Amino acid sequence: MHNSQTNPESIKESGVQTPPTYTPMTMEEFLENDLEGYEYVKGELVPMAAAAIVHGEIGSNVHFLLASHVRENKLGRLYIVETTFQLGDRVVKPDIGFVSTDRLSEDKLKGFSVAPDLAIEIVSPTDKQYDVTEKALAYLKSGTQLVWVIEPVAKTVMVYRSETDFTLLTCEDTLTGEDVVEGFTCPVAQLFE
Repeated sequence: MHNSQTNPESIKESGVQTPPTYTPMTMEEFLENDLEGYEYVKGELVPMAAAAIVHGEIGSNVHFLLASHVRENKLGRLYIVETTFQLGDRVVKPDIGFVSTDRLSEDKLKGFSVAPDLAIEIVSPTDKQYDVTEKALAYLKSGTQLVWVIEPVAKTVMVYRSETDFTLLTCEDTLTGEDVVEGFTCPVAQLFE
């Protein structure tokens, strides 16, 4: 395997986004170029997996259920994929991110320079378990209080509160927003309907 350098502008202009083998880039360059379909991890572009139909259905369900509660109770805002959040040496795009009212940014023309309060990731068929877990822990290390990793095949939700405090929920359990999205509750099974 050889290393090739890719110019961020050529990726953006061509409209074709093939996964580069290695693309050295600063975080500032990544944020300036707004490269759709990529996250930035430790100096490299990381292509995001293409979303399957089930991924979109689950994301829609979660957003619908959560957005209603967040809006009615004026708790903050939800952001869908392509909204960037900085996590130390990473710029990530969670499937859904929640930011509480007191942490909302005044500058809405940029991504967030902070981690979301709640990050929701839906596992794609090409995701590796190691990468999913590493990303969940990166959220927590950067200040995210709660991470939900939704696994479509097993129909489970792994709820991370810290590196040592996590719980696996099945369709027989109830998912709550705990003290992050106060008052939110729904049966896990509803996410997969």
